[in-house]
Amino acid sequence: MSGYVAYIGCYTFHGTSKGIEIFDVDVEKGRMTRRGEVAVNNSSYLALSVDQRFLYSLVDEGIATFAIEPDGNLTYLSTATIKGMRGCHLSVDPRGEFIFTAGYHDGKATVLRINPDGTVGEITAELYNRGLGSIAERTFRPHVSCVRMTPDEKYLLVADLGIDQIKVFELQRPAGTLRLVDIIRCELESAPRMIQFSHDGRHMYVICELKNYIMTYNYDGSGEIPQFEFKQLVSALPRKSTAVSAAYMLRVADDDRSVFCTNAGDNSVGFYDRDTETGLLYPRSFLPISGDYPKDLMLFPDGRHLCCLNQDSDTLTFFTIDYDKGVIIMNGLPIRCDNPNRGVFKKL
Repeated sequence: MSGYVAYIGCYTFHGTSKGIEIFDVDVEKGRMTRRGEVAVNNSSYLALSVDQRFLYSLVDEGIATFAIEPDGNLTYLSTATIKGMRGCHLSVDPRGEFIFTAGYHDGKATVLRINPDGTVGEITAELYNRGLGSIAERTFRPHVSCVRMTPDEKYLLVADLGIDQIKVFELQRPAGTLRLVDIIRCELESAPRMIQFSHDGRHMYVICELKNYIMTYNYDGSGEIPQFEFKQLVSALPRKSTAVSAAYMLRVADDDRSVFCTNAGDNSVGFYDRDTETGLLYPRSFLPISGDYPKDLMLFPDGRHLCCLNQDSDTLTFFTIDYDKGVIIMNGLPIRCDNPNRGVFKKL
Protein backbone atom coordinates (compact mmCIF):
# COMPACT_ATOMS: atom_id res chain seq x y z
CA MET A 1 0.00 0.00 0.00
CA SER A 2 1.35 3.43 -0.92
CA GLY A 3 1.45 6.28 1.59
CA TYR A 4 -0.92 8.36 -0.52
CA VAL A 5 -3.83 7.86 -2.86
CA ALA A 6 -5.08 10.29 -5.51
CA TYR A 7 -8.67 10.83 -6.61
CA ILE A 8 -9.36 12.40 -10.01
CA GLY A 9 -12.82 13.52 -11.08
CA CYS A 10 -13.63 13.11 -14.78
CA TYR A 11 -16.47 13.95 -17.13
CA THR A 12 -18.40 10.91 -18.30
CA PHE A 13 -20.50 12.28 -21.19
CA HIS A 14 -18.01 10.78 -23.67
CA GLY A 15 -14.95 8.59 -23.43
CA THR A 16 -14.58 5.63 -21.09
CA SER A 17 -14.24 7.17 -17.63
CA LYS A 18 -16.84 6.15 -15.06
CA GLY A 19 -16.44 9.32 -12.97
CA ILE A 20 -13.82 9.20 -10.20
CA GLU A 21 -10.54 7.42 -10.88
CA ILE A 22 -8.39 6.18 -7.98
CA PHE A 23 -4.59 6.10 -8.20
CA ASP A 24 -1.86 4.81 -5.93
CA VAL A 25 0.83 7.46 -5.55
CA ASP A 26 4.61 7.06 -5.50
CA VAL A 27 5.55 10.38 -3.92
CA GLU A 28 9.31 9.85 -4.19
CA LYS A 29 9.12 9.22 -7.94
CA GLY A 30 6.29 11.67 -8.58
CA ARG A 31 4.14 9.11 -10.37
CA MET A 32 0.70 7.48 -10.11
CA THR A 33 -0.64 4.01 -10.87
CA ARG A 34 -4.32 3.48 -11.62
CA ARG A 35 -6.12 1.34 -9.03
CA GLY A 36 -9.81 1.54 -9.86
CA GLU A 37 -12.88 3.68 -10.56
CA VAL A 38 -16.12 4.74 -8.92
CA ALA A 39 -19.15 5.43 -11.10
CA VAL A 40 -20.77 8.88 -10.86
CA ASN A 41 -22.17 11.26 -13.48
CA ASN A 42 -19.70 13.90 -14.63
CA SER A 43 -17.50 14.45 -11.61
CA SER A 44 -16.58 18.10 -12.13
CA TYR A 45 -14.87 18.97 -8.83
CA LEU A 46 -13.64 17.17 -5.73
CA ALA A 47 -12.95 18.18 -2.13
CA LEU A 48 -11.92 16.36 1.05
CA SER A 49 -13.64 16.81 4.39
CA VAL A 50 -11.67 18.63 7.08
CA ASP A 51 -11.00 15.38 8.95
CA GLN A 52 -10.03 13.66 5.65
CA ARG A 53 -12.58 10.87 6.20
CA PHE A 54 -14.91 11.80 3.33
CA LEU A 55 -14.63 12.75 -0.33
CA TYR A 56 -17.18 15.10 -1.89
CA SER A 57 -17.78 15.25 -5.64
CA LEU A 58 -19.90 17.58 -7.72
CA VAL A 59 -22.04 15.46 -10.03
CA ASP A 60 -25.00 16.08 -12.31
CA GLU A 61 -27.41 15.37 -9.43
CA GLY A 62 -25.70 17.62 -6.86
CA ILE A 63 -22.99 16.64 -4.34
CA ALA A 64 -22.07 12.97 -3.87
CA THR A 65 -20.47 11.90 -0.58
CA PHE A 66 -18.07 8.97 -0.27
CA ALA A 67 -16.52 7.43 2.82
CA ILE A 68 -12.77 6.92 2.42
CA GLU A 69 -11.80 3.43 3.54
CA PRO A 70 -8.47 2.72 5.32
CA ASP A 71 -6.97 1.42 2.06
CA GLY A 72 -8.12 4.50 0.13
CA ASN A 73 -11.04 2.90 -1.68
CA LEU A 74 -14.36 4.75 -1.72
CA THR A 75 -17.80 3.74 -0.44
CA TYR A 76 -20.75 5.73 -1.75
CA LEU A 77 -22.99 7.19 0.98
CA SER A 78 -25.48 9.65 -0.52
CA THR A 79 -26.15 12.51 -2.94
CA ALA A 80 -27.56 15.90 -1.93
CA THR A 81 -29.29 18.23 -4.37
CA ILE A 82 -28.09 21.81 -4.84
CA LYS A 83 -31.37 22.73 -6.60
CA GLY A 84 -29.56 24.16 -9.56
CA MET A 85 -27.51 23.28 -12.61
CA ARG A 86 -24.36 21.17 -12.26
CA GLY A 87 -21.72 23.01 -10.23
CA CYS A 88 -18.16 23.80 -11.32
CA HIS A 89 -16.39 24.43 -7.99
CA LEU A 90 -16.66 22.97 -4.50
CA SER A 91 -15.04 23.91 -1.19
CA VAL A 92 -15.43 22.97 2.46
CA ASP A 93 -15.77 25.27 5.46
CA PRO A 94 -12.52 25.07 7.50
CA ARG A 95 -14.61 24.19 10.57
CA GLY A 96 -16.28 21.33 8.70
CA GLU A 97 -19.79 22.70 9.26
CA PHE A 98 -20.75 23.70 5.70
CA ILE A 99 -19.93 22.98 2.07
CA PHE A 100 -20.11 25.52 -0.77
CA THR A 101 -20.74 25.18 -4.50
CA ALA A 102 -20.31 27.53 -7.46
CA GLY A 103 -22.56 27.33 -10.52
CA TYR A 104 -21.04 28.52 -13.79
CA HIS A 105 -24.12 27.79 -15.88
CA ASP A 106 -26.77 29.37 -13.65
CA GLY A 107 -24.68 31.98 -11.78
CA LYS A 108 -25.57 30.47 -8.43
CA ALA A 109 -23.70 29.99 -5.14
CA THR A 110 -25.08 27.47 -2.64
CA VAL A 111 -24.35 26.78 1.04
CA LEU A 112 -25.24 23.37 2.47
CA ARG A 113 -24.86 21.95 5.96
CA ILE A 114 -22.56 18.98 6.58
CA ASN A 115 -24.27 16.38 8.74
CA PRO A 116 -22.55 14.82 11.77
CA ASP A 117 -22.09 11.59 9.78
CA GLY A 118 -20.13 13.45 7.07
CA THR A 119 -22.90 13.46 4.46
CA VAL A 120 -24.26 16.66 2.91
CA GLY A 121 -27.57 17.88 4.28
CA GLU A 122 -29.92 20.83 3.88
CA ILE A 123 -29.37 23.99 1.89
CA THR A 124 -28.91 26.91 4.30
CA ALA A 125 -28.36 29.69 1.75
CA GLU A 126 -28.52 30.10 -2.01
CA LEU A 127 -28.07 33.15 -4.16
CA TYR A 128 -28.20 33.96 -7.85
CA ASN A 129 -25.90 36.74 -9.03
CA ARG A 130 -27.46 39.43 -11.17
CA GLY A 131 -26.02 41.81 -13.68
CA LEU A 132 -24.63 42.04 -17.19
CA GLY A 133 -21.12 41.47 -18.42
CA SER A 134 -19.57 42.94 -21.53
CA ILE A 135 -18.80 40.17 -24.03
CA ALA A 136 -21.73 38.65 -25.89
CA GLU A 137 -21.93 34.85 -25.64
CA ARG A 138 -19.04 34.78 -23.16
CA THR A 139 -19.32 37.05 -20.14
CA PHE A 140 -22.63 38.72 -20.82
CA ARG A 141 -24.25 37.25 -17.67
CA PRO A 142 -23.22 35.86 -14.28
CA HIS A 143 -20.96 32.79 -14.16
CA VAL A 144 -19.97 31.92 -10.59
CA SER A 145 -16.62 30.13 -10.87
CA CYS A 146 -15.23 29.86 -7.33
CA VAL A 147 -16.54 29.88 -3.74
CA ARG A 148 -13.97 29.92 -0.95
CA MET A 149 -13.82 30.87 2.72
CA THR A 150 -11.20 33.29 4.01
CA PRO A 151 -8.58 31.55 6.18
CA ASP A 152 -9.94 33.19 9.34
CA GLU A 153 -13.26 31.35 8.72
CA LYS A 154 -15.29 34.58 8.65
CA TYR A 155 -16.17 35.36 5.04
CA LEU A 156 -17.25 33.51 1.92
CA LEU A 157 -15.82 34.85 -1.32
CA VAL A 158 -17.89 34.32 -4.48
CA ALA A 159 -15.95 34.93 -7.71
CA ASP A 160 -18.04 35.66 -10.80
CA LEU A 161 -16.12 35.72 -14.07
CA GLY A 162 -19.21 36.80 -16.00
CA ILE A 163 -19.68 40.15 -14.27
CA ASP A 164 -16.04 40.67 -13.14
CA GLN A 165 -16.76 40.75 -9.42
CA ILE A 166 -15.83 38.97 -6.21
CA LYS A 167 -18.61 39.29 -3.66
CA VAL A 168 -17.71 39.07 0.02
CA PHE A 169 -20.30 37.57 2.38
CA GLU A 170 -20.23 37.14 6.12
CA LEU A 171 -21.05 33.52 6.92
CA GLN A 172 -23.51 33.74 9.80
CA ARG A 173 -23.19 30.76 12.11
CA PRO A 174 -24.82 28.52 13.14
CA ALA A 175 -27.64 29.22 10.66
CA GLY A 176 -25.37 29.10 7.62
CA THR A 177 -26.89 32.23 6.06
CA LEU A 178 -25.00 34.92 4.15
CA ARG A 179 -24.78 38.71 4.55
CA LEU A 180 -23.15 40.79 1.82
CA VAL A 181 -20.43 43.03 3.28
CA ASP A 182 -18.31 44.05 0.28
CA ILE A 183 -17.75 43.69 -3.47
CA ILE A 184 -14.30 43.56 -5.07
CA ARG A 185 -14.76 44.98 -8.56
CA CYS A 186 -12.20 43.61 -10.99
CA GLU A 187 -11.09 45.06 -14.32
CA LEU A 188 -13.72 44.95 -17.05
CA GLU A 189 -13.46 41.74 -19.10
CA SER A 190 -10.84 40.26 -16.77
CA ALA A 191 -13.00 37.25 -15.71
CA PRO A 192 -11.77 36.40 -12.17
CA ARG A 193 -11.83 32.59 -12.15
CA MET A 194 -10.03 31.14 -9.12
CA ILE A 195 -9.11 32.39 -5.64
CA GLN A 196 -6.30 31.04 -3.47
CA PHE A 197 -4.81 32.27 -0.20
CA SER A 198 -1.28 31.96 1.09
CA HIS A 199 -1.05 29.40 3.86
CA ASP A 200 -0.21 32.13 6.38
CA GLY A 201 -3.60 33.70 5.56
CA ARG A 202 -2.17 37.16 4.82
CA HIS A 203 -2.43 37.32 1.03
CA MET A 204 -5.09 36.51 -1.56
CA TYR A 205 -4.40 35.58 -5.19
CA VAL A 206 -6.94 35.76 -8.00
CA ILE A 207 -6.29 34.36 -11.48
CA CYS A 208 -8.23 36.05 -14.28
CA GLU A 209 -9.16 33.92 -17.26
CA LEU A 210 -9.58 36.47 -20.05
CA LYS A 211 -6.92 39.05 -19.17
CA ASN A 212 -4.47 36.24 -18.34
CA TYR A 213 -3.00 37.65 -15.15
CA ILE A 214 -2.80 37.03 -11.41
CA MET A 215 -3.78 39.69 -8.88
CA THR A 216 -2.25 39.89 -5.40
CA TYR A 217 -4.09 41.39 -2.41
CA ASN A 218 -3.20 41.89 1.22
CA TYR A 219 -5.95 40.48 3.43
CA ASP A 220 -6.89 41.61 6.93
CA GLY A 221 -10.06 40.29 8.54
CA SER A 222 -9.38 41.54 12.07
CA GLY A 223 -11.78 44.49 11.90
CA GLU A 224 -15.52 44.76 11.54
CA ILE A 225 -15.19 44.90 7.75
CA PRO A 226 -12.64 42.78 5.84
CA GLN A 227 -9.85 44.65 4.09
CA PHE A 228 -8.53 43.61 0.67
CA GLU A 229 -5.65 45.82 -0.46
CA PHE A 230 -4.61 45.41 -4.10
CA LYS A 231 -0.83 45.04 -4.39
CA GLN A 232 0.20 43.58 -7.74
CA LEU A 233 -0.79 42.36 -11.17
CA VAL A 234 1.49 39.83 -12.89
CA SER A 235 1.04 38.07 -16.22
CA ALA A 236 0.05 34.40 -16.30
CA LEU A 237 1.60 34.01 -19.77
CA PRO A 238 5.12 34.27 -21.20
CA ARG A 239 5.87 37.61 -22.79
CA LYS A 240 6.17 36.25 -26.33
CA SER A 241 3.03 34.10 -26.23
CA THR A 242 0.69 34.70 -29.18
CA ALA A 243 -1.74 31.89 -28.36
CA VAL A 244 -5.39 32.53 -27.65
CA SER A 245 -5.31 31.41 -24.04
CA ALA A 246 -7.26 31.30 -20.81
CA ALA A 247 -5.54 31.42 -17.42
CA TYR A 248 -7.12 28.68 -15.40
CA MET A 249 -5.80 26.99 -12.24
CA LEU A 250 -3.78 28.51 -9.41
CA ARG A 251 -1.81 26.73 -6.67
CA VAL A 252 0.28 27.96 -3.72
CA ALA A 253 3.03 25.61 -2.54
CA ASP A 254 2.76 24.34 1.03
CA ASP A 255 5.86 26.30 2.10
CA ASP A 256 4.36 29.54 0.68
CA ARG A 257 7.55 30.18 -1.33
CA SER A 258 6.20 29.33 -4.79
CA VAL A 259 3.02 29.74 -6.82
CA PHE A 260 1.99 27.87 -9.97
CA CYS A 261 -0.71 28.48 -12.57
CA THR A 262 -1.98 26.73 -15.69
CA ASN A 263 -2.88 28.24 -19.05
CA ALA A 264 -5.34 26.60 -21.43
CA GLY A 265 -4.52 27.50 -25.04
CA ASP A 266 -0.90 28.33 -24.39
CA ASN A 267 -0.92 24.94 -22.60
CA SER A 268 1.74 25.91 -20.12
CA VAL A 269 2.53 26.09 -16.41
CA GLY A 270 3.63 29.39 -14.92
CA PHE A 271 6.17 29.12 -12.08
CA TYR A 272 6.61 32.06 -9.65
CA ASP A 273 8.77 32.80 -6.65
CA ARG A 274 6.77 34.27 -3.79
CA ASP A 275 8.07 36.78 -1.24
CA THR A 276 6.76 35.35 2.03
CA GLU A 277 6.73 38.79 3.68
CA THR A 278 5.12 40.99 1.01
CA GLY A 279 3.23 38.24 -0.86
CA LEU A 280 4.48 39.57 -4.22
CA LEU A 281 5.07 37.15 -7.10
CA TYR A 282 8.15 37.02 -9.36
CA PRO A 283 7.94 34.96 -12.59
CA ARG A 284 10.58 32.24 -13.03
CA SER A 285 9.43 30.33 -16.11
CA PHE A 286 6.50 29.35 -18.35
CA LEU A 287 6.87 25.83 -19.72
CA PRO A 288 4.71 23.50 -21.87
CA ILE A 289 2.75 20.72 -20.21
CA SER A 290 2.73 18.30 -23.21
CA GLY A 291 -1.05 18.19 -23.16
CA ASP A 292 -4.12 20.20 -24.09
CA TYR A 293 -6.29 22.30 -21.74
CA PRO A 294 -4.64 21.85 -18.30
CA LYS A 295 -7.79 21.89 -16.14
CA ASP A 296 -5.98 21.30 -12.84
CA LEU A 297 -2.51 21.15 -11.37
CA MET A 298 -1.72 18.81 -8.47
CA LEU A 299 1.33 19.56 -6.33
CA PHE A 300 2.66 16.32 -4.85
CA PRO A 301 2.90 16.11 -1.04
CA ASP A 302 6.72 16.29 -1.16
CA GLY A 303 6.57 19.63 -3.00
CA ARG A 304 9.06 18.35 -5.60
CA HIS A 305 6.67 17.07 -8.27
CA LEU A 306 3.49 18.12 -10.02
CA CYS A 307 0.85 16.58 -12.24
CA CYS A 308 -1.19 18.39 -14.92
CA LEU A 309 -4.72 17.19 -15.64
CA ASN A 310 -5.20 17.83 -19.36
CA GLN A 311 -8.88 17.66 -20.24
CA ASP A 312 -8.83 17.91 -24.03
CA SER A 313 -5.90 15.54 -24.60
CA ASP A 314 -7.25 13.04 -22.03
CA THR A 315 -3.92 12.78 -20.23
CA LEU A 316 -2.09 13.23 -16.97
CA THR A 317 1.45 14.58 -17.41
CA PHE A 318 4.09 14.50 -14.67
CA PHE A 319 6.97 16.84 -13.85
CA THR A 320 9.81 17.26 -11.39
CA ILE A 321 10.20 20.78 -9.99
CA ASP A 322 13.71 22.24 -9.98
CA TYR A 323 13.42 25.17 -7.57
CA ASP A 324 17.05 26.25 -8.03
CA LYS A 325 16.66 26.69 -11.78
CA GLY A 326 13.00 27.68 -11.66
CA VAL A 327 11.84 25.07 -14.17
CA ILE A 328 9.74 21.92 -14.38
CA ILE A 329 11.17 18.82 -16.08
CA MET A 330 8.96 16.13 -17.61
CA ASN A 331 8.96 12.98 -15.51
CA GLY A 332 8.04 9.88 -17.54
CA LEU A 333 5.30 9.20 -20.05
CA PRO A 334 1.75 10.59 -19.82
CA ILE A 335 -1.07 8.45 -18.42
CA ARG A 336 -4.36 8.16 -20.28
CA CYS A 337 -7.29 9.64 -18.31
CA ASP A 338 -10.52 10.69 -20.04
CA ASN A 339 -11.62 14.29 -19.45
CA PRO A 340 -9.86 14.88 -16.09
CA ASN A 341 -11.17 17.87 -14.14
CA ARG A 342 -9.90 17.96 -10.58
CA GLY A 343 -7.53 15.90 -8.45
CA VAL A 344 -6.80 15.63 -4.72
CA PHE A 345 -4.23 13.67 -2.70
CA LYS A 346 -5.17 11.78 0.46
CA LYS A 347 -2.67 10.42 2.97
CA LEU A 348 -3.45 6.85 4.08
